[in-house]
Amino acid sequence: MSKLIVVGTPIGNLGDLSPRALKALNDCDFIAAEDTRVTVKILNRFGVKKPMVSYYEHNRFEKGELIAQRIIGGEVCALVTDAGMPAVSDPGEDLVRLCHGMGIKVEVVPGPTALTAALAVSGMPSGRFTFEGFLTVNKRGRREHIESLLNERRTMIFYEAPHKLSSTLKDLARAFGERKIAIVRELTKIHEEVIHTTLTQAAEDYKDGSLKGEIVLIIEGLTEEAAETSTLEEAFLLAKERADAGLSPAEAAKFAARKTGFKKGDIYKLLTDSSENSGK
Repeated sequence: MSKLIVVGTPIGNLGDLSPRALKALNDCDFIAAEDTRVTVKILNRFGVKKPMVSYYEHNRFEKGELIAQRIIGGEVCALVTDAGMPAVSDPGEDLVRLCHGMGIKVEVVPGPTALTAALAVSGMPSGRFTFEGFLTVNKRGRREHIESLLNERRTMIFYEAPHKLSSTLKDLARAFGERKIAIVRELTKIHEEVIHTTLTQAAEDYKDGSLKGEIVLIIEGLTEEAAETSTLEEAFLLAKERADAGLSPAEAAKFAARKTGFKKGDIYKLLTDSSENSGK
């Protein structure tokens, strides 16, 4: 019976390929792969010989229609991504949606996925969490995405590429302050590592881009203690109230930082800028 099979593949260690995933790759008529050069390594390792078509971000609309038509014509397609579950922060989502819309049967063979593996090994609260994927490089979209999460109480999970990690940590630290973070890198590989720190410390420690590998960021949500004051603007207003009551700007900023988790220096700068502007 013709169908699309969404097949999870290893995120680093090829030993994690499941027997069902291997059977699906062996039994299908063709494989739709994000990068055929990556997928062929898996196929060669397990002696699988199947034709592949390239399906990725920049050709997904054109190739999606062609793949769907082949399935309607009677073929079985296995959809794979470079690592992990297709359609999760991945262009495979569009192909799955297209197939459902065309009445094509879609099945799934579960496999490893970095977000749940990272959360499990991080030790961060996992009862409720939100997966935020990759932050856009567009400055406005990036800022709006982060700002939309300022009051998020669930644990937040982000993916990030090593060459963008420094700027991402800087942006997250500016927004969330002294939140706890677990940086999980190189999952299932020889250099697998979990780093527990704070956002402000991480932004300082890795500003030189020294941290390499595939990276997942696990950030604590807004705590009960910080819930009353959850944005930098509100932190500034709290500090201003204390300054108006007689504290020095430095002490007022320190007080607000302790209460909210934002950096003392950021709050202090807002206070002094406000004082200079009001004096003009």
